[in-house]
This record gives sequence, structure tokens and C-alpha cells, in this order.
Amino acid sequence: MISNSQKGATLYFAIIIMSILLAAVFSISSIVLTQIRTIKGMGDSIIAFYAADTGIETALYDLYNANYIGHYGPVSLGSGTYTYEVWVTQPVGGALPTEILEDINCTAGEYYCIKSVGTYNNTKRAIEADG
Repeated sequence: MISNSQKGATLYFAIIIMSILLAAVFSISSIVLTQIRTIKGMGDSIIAFYAADTGIETALYDLYNANYIGHYGPVSLGSGTYTYEVWVTQPVGGALPTEILEDINCTAGEYYCIKSVGTYNNTKRAIEADG
């Protein structure tokens, strides 16, 4: 026979176990949802990186075809959801380097410095090319 002091002990124990399990489920689901958002952002990051790469390639193509432009953009690609913006810093004298033998320093003004920022779904990635 169960005494009066033991009534409800099983119910109390069950509530404690259920609370622990519920807390564990909430914790795991929070981690999983955060990871899903991160993985989705990685896809956006890759597309933004390729948009920035397109900007670098466009600037390099124009430079080597003697069509110097200091700033491009923002330029929409495809359906307009991908954009890139490019800044080109021209060196003193404006000549393209034939051979680079030392480390490049963009702030010294000796070489062209190209910076491109690609954007996709509010994700931005930047690339800088020196030479």
C-alpha cells in the first residue's frame, strides 16, 4: 500500500523527465536551425563571390585592352539579383606591369589595384587583385 507521503511522487518524477527531454529537444532543434541558416548562406556566399570574380575579370579585360575605367557599377547580372561593383586604383604613370619581382603594396601607388564586391541576397563578398 502507498502511504500519503508517496502520492504524486511518480507524477513529479514523470514531469521532471519530460522537462529534461523537452529542453534537450529545444536545444537540438535550435542548433539544427542555426546550421540550416548557415548552409543556406554558404550558397549565397558562393554566388556573391562569383559575381565579385566577374567584376575583377571585367576590369582586367578592360585594362589589358587599354579601356581604363576607375569605377564600375553596381552592375546587375542575369535577372538583376546578382550585382558587382569594382574600383580600380591606377598607379603613377598608368603603365601595366610587365613583371612583378617584389611584394605588391596597393597603397604605394606603383601598381594597379582592383577591388570588386559581389552581392547576392544581402550577402557580400569582396576580391582584391593587385598587379
